[in-house]
Amino acid sequence: MEPLSVKVIKMFATPSFAALCDYYSSTFYFSYAWSLKDDVSRLDDQQNRLSTCPLGSGAIAGCALPIDRHRLADSLGFKNVTPNSMFAVGSRDHIVEFLNWVALCGLHLSRLSEDLIIYSSQEFGFVQISDKFSTGSSLMPQKRNPDGLELIRGAASVLLGDSFSFSCTLKGLPSTYNKDLQVDKELLFKSHDRLLNCLKVMSGTLDTMEVNGDKAVKLLEPGMLATDLAHALVRKGVPFRKAHHIVGTVLRRASALGVDLKNLPYHEYVEI
Repeated sequence: MEPLSVKVIKMFATPSFAALCDYYSSTFYFSYAWSLKDDVSRLDDQQNRLSTCPLGSGAIAGCALPIDRHRLADSLGFKNVTPNSMFAVGSRDHIVEFLNWVALCGLHLSRLSEDLIIYSSQEFGFVQISDKFSTGSSLMPQKRNPDGLELIRGAASVLLGDSFSFSCTLKGLPSTYNKDLQVDKELLFKSHDRLLNCLKVMSGTLDTMEVNGDKAVKLLEPGMLATDLAHALVRKGVPFRKAHHIVGTVLRRASALGVDLKNLPYHEYVEI
């Protein structure tokens, strides 16, 4: 996870999009690096909570033999012992938490996949996915399909579904152990393996793809400086609401003259 977040950080600066309209220039993929970093942090938190030994809880009411649970837990490498036997045998909160974490991490990978799919299209051309993680079209020889990224996007849906389905299993169970809980193993192992495969594919995709930074830079245009212009007015003491209105007037005037902000005559700025 951490090496993957480093790879994302090293990616290129692009126009930033809201509702798929370019608005600003930024190092867009830093946002994904921080998402993945938070995923690592959340997993570490889970590991600390999981370091609790349930041995000695018995089937439901504990162990009648004089065992030292704390000594047993320490000898097995646990930090604590479970405080209640019914809780220990019946709780699957740790499974729910892990499945939710897997689903969230998969969601982050899916969103990154979607951006890379868009940016690898002919309309953008910011990146080119390598042959190792893409295939040719069965009809169009010139087409390159980002199969690996599309599979990650699809797998994320399954991870979300498995997470939700196990919570549905738990929501109506009575206290302590019930046979319904046996489904946790299947969902846990499948989700773990599926996410691991997604991480491997994403890591390989980032390692082998080619970045066309020059093309991304060429899409940066003066209109993206509209917000900076509004901020400049704010620094001069103009309230932002008024600055926003002024810049909107400037943009309309520039559009009427068929020019951008950079080429709008100085006297037009002064008159506005």
